[in-house]
Amino acid sequence: MKTPDETHPISIAAAHGGVHVLFAGREIANSDDVLVLQEADYPPAYYFPRNDVRMSLLRRTDKSTHCPYKGQASYFTICKDGRVAEDAAWSYETPHPALAAIAGRVAFYPEHVAFQRDDAPPAKTAAVDIGEVIRHTDSGSGAAQSEHWPSNVAIPGRDIGSA
Repeated sequence: MKTPDETHPISIAAAHGGVHVLFAGREIANSDDVLVLQEADYPPAYYFPRNDVRMSLLRRTDKSTHCPYKGQASYFTICKDGRVAEDAAWSYETPHPALAAIAGRVAFYPEHVAFQRDDAPPAKTAAVDIGEVIRHTDSGSGAAQSEHWPSNVAIPGRDIGSA
């Protein structure tokens, strides 16, 4: 067992406001009692109390890993609406004493879920004119429905024979 120190710092703090976890657009966790674990230079991990996670959508897998700082992790697959994300969540049932606050809580890999925080506004995105995008795609006949957009890269072989 290793103890977090200045060479490998680990901190745990309460998240401000509620945090929601969405999988395939559906909420699978929602809590105002989330702990944020910041380990060294890794992205932060959000640890949710099990009572605030829809555990009926998670299936424990055979996978386990060992972290010298946190202990033995167990993994879960998320199953919702016919979609599956293997080993997308994890939990430290009995972490090392220095990190006892995360015991039994569930964390999620951000590549499988989306996090929404009550204290942060949703990101602003530019609106896309879907009609404009569709006009420039193949209509099924093998040809675009509109003039092609100008290329933003050089097309190989275009200058062959022009010398």
